[in-house]
Amino acid sequence: MADRETGEVQELTKEVAMRKVVAVEFVSVDGVMESPEEWASSYTNDEMEEANASGMAASDALLLGRMTYEQMAAFWSNQPGGTPMVDYINSVPKHVVSGTLEEPLGWNNSILIRDNVAEEVSRLKQQLGKDIAILGSGALVRSLLQDDLLDELRLIIHPIVLGSGKRLFEDEGYRKPLKLVDSKTFATGVLYLTYRPARQEEGESG
Repeated sequence: MADRETGEVQELTKEVAMRKVVAVEFVSVDGVMESPEEWASSYTNDEMEEANASGMAASDALLLGRMTYEQMAAFWSNQPGGTPMVDYINSVPKHVVSGTLEEPLGWNNSILIRDNVAEEVSRLKQQLGKDIAILGSGALVRSLLQDDLLDELRLIIHPIVLGSGKRLFEDEGYRKPLKLVDSKTFATGVLYLTYRPARQEEGESG
């Protein structure tokens, strides 16, 4: 009886401890993700701010690639506190995947992941906590999706064609089936689409 109860507690603890890795990506209609601050701001409205606030409330850590980290650090670390977004970004733990950066990292509460990225992300997912959010970091998103470590991909598609720039999925031959689990349309014409890897959905239904 005791063994059974112990097993049930361990299983429950495992379920509670599992965190989701969620990528949130601002993209154009033609898939460009580069420099969203230059083209996405005009589409911000109350609906977008509510979606951003919901994402912040559901996550308590960030996972970033080097370039995204450096760009965000240069901007957000110089912003005065007092607003929810600034306070969240600057205080939340930021796990940075890079083979070139050195510790200590300059931005508050930043932790370097240099080696064994898949193992480190798996370890983070096993810890108690809320979601782990990825912002930008296209190469990291593609890698984690390929390794079945990305749980959700949220595409915020803006009604604009940019014609050039870095795309979220630009690797030739990259293929990964996804399932749409939620969609919202904002008054600005922005689509907020939430996808999960198809293998995850198949596992849940099987």
